[in-house]
Amino acid sequence: MPVAERKTAVAIREEAARLFFERGFNATSLRDVAAAVGLKVGSLYNHIESKEDLLLQIMGGIIDDLLEHARQALAEATGDAVDRLQAVLAAHLRFHAERAQTVFIGNTELRSLSPDAHQKIVDKRQEYETFLRGLVEDAGRAGLADLIDTRIHVYSFVAQATHIASWYQPGRRKSLDEIVRDYTKLALRELGVSDADARVDRQHAGAHGAAV
Repeated sequence: MPVAERKTAVAIREEAARLFFERGFNATSLRDVAAAVGLKVGSLYNHIESKEDLLLQIMGGIIDDLLEHARQALAEATGDAVDRLQAVLAAHLRFHAERAQTVFIGNTELRSLSPDAHQKIVDKRQEYETFLRGLVEDAGRAGLADLIDTRIHVYSFVAQATHIASWYQPGRRKSLDEIVRDYTKLALRELGVSDADARVDRQHAGAHGAAV
């Protein structure tokens, strides 16, 4: 796809996501999206099949991006199974805070999809949850975490990140770094990691030291 077409496709998704967040999917027309991008409605169909396809692109894309960020964090992580899990959880939390609008759409507009499209998003979510569950299980097998139910632990981590996305705004009392640090401590404490706070503080200090 030529660069200009890629830029247009990205602009369409970005403006659609903004409108879906502000007005809701059902209250936003393709004419609204086209006007926001500066296109005629007919030109949208060079990039999408329908309004539902546009929503599916947005919702599927956010999960793809999240999984990519998490895998990148894992690839860059060092240390034992808990250190690797902690690095992924930090990326998971930060991503949700920084991409709050599209996260919100993903959580509220699933009901707007047809059964086939709905299943596509469910499958992508399950892929991500399976990825997280594998890391939790690794920590348990290494004897570094006291697991209750890996699936429930993962649901808890997803809920924590969704919670951050619902209220986080830059410039508040705590920085995003501090919020990620605190929520990561909560996650590792939940897993029964004996030195949870020390691990998180050490990684937090190391990350800031590397950035200096």
